[in-house]
Amino acid sequence: MSNEFTAIIEDGGDGWYWAHSPEVPGANGQGRTPAEALDDLAAAIELVLTHLRDQAANSMPPTAVKDIVRVG
Repeated sequence: MSNEFTAIIEDGGDGWYWAHSPEVPGANGQGRTPAEALDDLAAAIELVLTHLRDQAANSMPPTAVKDIVRVG
């Protein structure tokens, strides 16, 4: 899956940067550089979206039809 998300990067002090995306609540990243924080955020976003997909698949009724929708 490929998509773009807003990344907010903040200086966390003590040599760390923190990143989060308002579009993906719960996904946060950290790193010693802004680039590291972005990479960590990207991994966190992937984990959150995978978890949500798995959760949705496990709660789908047996009569539901699964299909694909593309965005962007």
